[in-house]
Amino acid sequence: MSDAPTPRVNSARLGDYIGRTVRLTGKYVGTRRDSNTGQVAFTVEASDGGNVDVIASYDNEVRDPYIEVIGRVKEAAVMTLDAVVNLGDKLDLTVVDFVVEKWHSPQFTSMFFGSQK
Repeated sequence: MSDAPTPRVNSARLGDYIGRTVRLTGKYVGTRRDSNTGQVAFTVEASDGGNVDVIASYDNEVRDPYIEVIGRVKEAAVMTLDAVVNLGDKLDLTVVDFVVEKWHSPQFTSMFFGSQK
C-alpha cells in the first residue's frame, strides 16, 4: 500500500489521472442500470460543475446528496467505483473546488506532499 496521498480532483482535472485512483467530491445526480448488461452507473456533479459518470460493479451505497467517490479514472469523465463516502445534505462545492485547486497548486505542494514531490 502506498503512503502517497490520493489526488483530489474535479471534472476538469480528471483526465490528468487516467489509470490512477482519485477522490472526487460532488453532488449525486442519479443512478441507472443498463438493461442489456445489468451494469450500474451513476452521475456526480463535480465541485467545478462538470458531470462525471461512475461505473459500479454493484448497487452503490449512496445515501446522501453529497458524496466523495474513490475510484480509478477510466476516461476523462468516467471513473470506476472503489468506494463511496456519504457527506450529508449540506456541502459548499465552491469551497471543495477551492481546496481541489489548491491541492494541485505548486505553491502548496509541500503542505500536501511534504518533501516527496
